[in-house]
Amino acid sequence: MARPLPSGKQSVNLAEPGVRVSKIRRDPPPKLKEIVVRDRDEQDRRMVVIGVATFTLALLVILLAIASYTGWSPRQYTVYF
Repeated sequence: MARPLPSGKQSVNLAEPGVRVSKIRRDPPPKLKEIVVRDRDEQDRRMVVIGVATFTLALLVILLAIASYTGWSPRQYTVYF
């Protein structure tokens, strides 16, 4: 049988106690993006404002549709200062 060629590397003793330090140079790990946790009260306030604005807009559109259907227009009135 042929003998394996000798390598220039030393064998590693895994039974050795202690932590071995890697000799491979690596880039530092990338910084993690900071996660922003939204405040629950702030989100609730925003949703209430959006809901009230949407409801008001819907009522305005309905009012204008009814006024247009009945033939009413603000041009019918003259305002004197």
